[in-house]
Amino acid sequence: MPLKMNAAVVEQFGKPLELREWDVPSPRVGQILVKTEACGVCHTDLHAAHGDWPVKPTLPFIPGHEAIGLVAAVGSGVTIVKEGDRVGVPWLYSACGHCEYCLTGWETVCAQAQFGGYTANGGFAEYVIADPNYVAHVPAGLTATEAAPLICAGITTYKGIKQTEARPGEWIAISGAGGLGHLAIQYAKAMGLLVCAIDIDDGKLAHATRLGADFVINAKTGDPAAAVKKATSGGAHGVLITAPSLIAFKQGVGMTRKRGTCVLVGLPPGEFPVPLFDVVANCITIRGSFVGTRQDMAEALAFAVGGKVKADIELQPLSSINQIFDRLEHGDVPSRVVLDFAPAKTKNQRSEVDQHFAKAGAGSARDL
Repeated sequence: MPLKMNAAVVEQFGKPLELREWDVPSPRVGQILVKTEACGVCHTDLHAAHGDWPVKPTLPFIPGHEAIGLVAAVGSGVTIVKEGDRVGVPWLYSACGHCEYCLTGWETVCAQAQFGGYTANGGFAEYVIADPNYVAHVPAGLTATEAAPLICAGITTYKGIKQTEARPGEWIAISGAGGLGHLAIQYAKAMGLLVCAIDIDDGKLAHATRLGADFVINAKTGDPAAAVKKATSGGAHGVLITAPSLIAFKQGVGMTRKRGTCVLVGLPPGEFPVPLFDVVANCITIRGSFVGTRQDMAEALAFAVGGKVKADIELQPLSSINQIFDRLEHGDVPSRVVLDFAPAKTKNQRSEVDQHFAKAGAGSARDL
């Protein structure tokens, strides 16, 4: 009989996830099995479960791309991780490794890239298969729950800030001070930037100030682009738009300094309302940024080890996933929700898992 695990499964797009038993997968050649300790919940998971994007996941599937856990078993040929290592299974699940993008450090746009919790089953389960070449290596000093949001929200905002090319001492405007934005503020300050935070929630803006934002603007109370230009003497050198709002996207271009760069990481539905005259006349660069590379991941996690970046997290059990999704839909998640998987396993259960993978020819799972 195959071993069973608990998982939250998308059986139909737009329907509540099914909490059910699922076979524990066995790692094949070149794969590893990770025992999930924690998994962050991202708005992308909601898009995946709803089938919102043109290329949809194959049903049924398990979402989750912020999984952190211990390597429980390794398939043959795996040498770069070992049993007991703490790793993260991120959005970039794997890539081809040899195309022009992979060879130049842009594996995130590889045409053959696979994505965790989307084209490959993800971390809303007690175990997840991963490609050892693309897992995040969680440094000592970070707990699983602390690291989980950083392998998606953290790396996305960190890479986006890098893409603005703003230099220490220059201004960056961060539109949206919630789950992504509160991390972006911390990364920007750690990178030596002056930060202007924009949101429509006074509570989030107050938190942005506590995190070190030099100037905050409520976009509901006036023209945020004009306010940014006044506060920064001409506009921000870099603008990072994390808010999933077309209005925020249009405002973001207006906040950008002449010859500045506006980076888009939010994904609102619809077409980007670009003011072409302003973009051309002011030599503004508009750039999309999509998560980050393995090197970006290592850098983003390193900031957290030093205590310069810390995600605000709310711990919830896997059984609450549908309520969490409902809150995400209604904007009722102020920071990041992390699913906390109880690590307790009995000695008999550990022995059962060891025997199972020994028979399968994979590594043992004595760390479960």
